[in-house]
Amino acid sequence: MLKTIVALLVVVIFAGGGLWFWSAQEPGAGNAAPAAGPAADRRIPVRLAVVEPRRFETVLESLGTAQANESVILTATVTATVAEIAFRDGDEVEAGQILVRLASAEELADQREAQVTLTEQRRELNRIRGLVADNIVPRQQLDQQRSRVDEAEARLAAVAARLSDRVIRAPFSGVLGLRQVSTGTLVTPGTAIAELDDISVIKVDFTLSERFAGSVRRGMPIEARSVAFRDRVFAGEVSAVSTRVDVATRTFTVRAEIDNPEGDLRPGMMLTTSLPLDPADRLAVPEGSVVPRADEHFAFVLEEDGTVRRQQITIGRRQPGLVEVLDGLEAGDRVVDDGILRVRDGTEVRVLEGDAA
Repeated sequence: MLKTIVALLVVVIFAGGGLWFWSAQEPGAGNAAPAAGPAADRRIPVRLAVVEPRRFETVLESLGTAQANESVILTATVTATVAEIAFRDGDEVEAGQILVRLASAEELADQREAQVTLTEQRRELNRIRGLVADNIVPRQQLDQQRSRVDEAEARLAAVAARLSDRVIRAPFSGVLGLRQVSTGTLVTPGTAIAELDDISVIKVDFTLSERFAGSVRRGMPIEARSVAFRDRVFAGEVSAVSTRVDVATRTFTVRAEIDNPEGDLRPGMMLTTSLPLDPADRLAVPEGSVVPRADEHFAFVLEEDGTVRRQQITIGRRQPGLVEVLDGLEAGDRVVDDGILRVRDGTEVRVLEGDAA
């Protein structure tokens, strides 16, 4: 009995499978494949870029420290008390402007004495000249009096020099820093009075690798940036190149000057410098258009028949998004930019509209 039931089940299963297969082959069946339409476009969709000249340059970046064009710490040269201070912190001063006067009463008295002595000696010289002209006194006495006049003039000049040491002047035009003394302060030789900086021009020294020593020349343009002014670029030029290479670091020092009319840059600031070398207009393609293989590089150029040709190229410098092409392509050539991994030599492609670079 059990065997009969199993045999019936097997027959039912096979009958159901056959019915399903027959229904699947019917043209009107719900699972039938759609009728074949027009032939599908088997061309590979790609985007193109046009080979055209772009600006290329090798940019050398380095760090440097800003320095004033001229800088000095004003100091006293004699021991004396400060009698007068003629400036305020941060003042802009001109060359020769008096900044500090030191006590000089004794020197002023010596100056008056020396002036009186000189006046007397000159008067005596004129009197002796008259006597010599009348042959009353010998000429030797006239020569002696001339020596006395010269001596009096030298004494007066020495007093004037001592007085000058008690007047501190600005040696050049610039901006004063913070004052270090007050009226009545006893200063000695070397005592700091204030700092004076000429920041109308900022100097920046930076180092470069010795392999660029033959490429850097005076007058080359540079750009500098500071963290204090993130959105500004300060333009300058190379003013000097060191004649020596540091044997420890194998670098040489370059000095550049940057005009600073507004005084934004200050001595001591760290600057990031950029020095472009060998700027030139060269043919360029996007980085995505270059296929590297070992030591060779290729690009796929669009032909007139709609296919692409694999072309070996020689590349040079790189800059963000672009590669310099030295050989293998001509201006106006169109190369595959997007979709380059799906094409081979001779592949027929379909150019997407509006995607040519």
